[in-house]
Amino acid sequence: MIRQLRQPLHGPTMGFSRLSGFAALGFAFLIVFANVLQVPAGMPLTGADVDEVDEFFSTKADIVGVGSAFTPAAWALATLFGAGAVSALWRSERDRGEAWSLLGFAGLVLQNAAFAGVIALRLALASTAGGHADATSGLWAFHDALFTLNGAFLALALVGLSVGGLRGGLIRSWHGALGLLSAALLFGSATLAPLVIDHAGPLGLLGLVGWLMWVVWLVAYGAALIRRNPASHSRVPG
Repeated sequence: MIRQLRQPLHGPTMGFSRLSGFAALGFAFLIVFANVLQVPAGMPLTGADVDEVDEFFSTKADIVGVGSAFTPAAWALATLFGAGAVSALWRSERDRGEAWSLLGFAGLVLQNAAFAGVIALRLALASTAGGHADATSGLWAFHDALFTLNGAFLALALVGLSVGGLRGGLIRSWHGALGLLSAALLFGSATLAPLVIDHAGPLGLLGLVGWLMWVVWLVAYGAALIRRNPASHSRVPG
């Protein structure tokens, strides 16, 4: 098998750029699907009362388990997407003495790690909820803090890959602007984490709107990688 991997492939093959583009679309689908599955079932919002949290995780543990089952694949797809973006942009960045795509890739890796903690906490809540109010309170407080602070890592991914994509001619100006605006909202939410957690209200919309924009940005970036001409350093937007 190693010999086969070393040999050049003949005939049409899916380039790494296209593969990473489809990975971005898959990642977007999985994170939206997980939310569509859990939010209508009553997934508590950030800062929710402990009684509400305890009731959800004690009665909907199966839904939490199903939603969590898709996250390892989502993290793998996110990493593949980031690697593809770096591959598409790195040569032109290196010529300019820049590394925006590496900043974006670092943000993706860090958000994978942070959200692994979020999912682990949700699974722990599903195991301890119901009769363990102190444990539920502590785990949920940790969950809310990590979930909100994760916006800083998403912001790094958005800034790095948006600026790198714009300067490398991979994405259009509206796409880059969308990414930077989403990054500002998510970073603002992370910066105001104590207020977002303790005071339910408009501040919670910062992270929500930023996250929705992140999903749109992600789908558009995947499409840009799929359309990219592998014979050139980047796809010049039309």
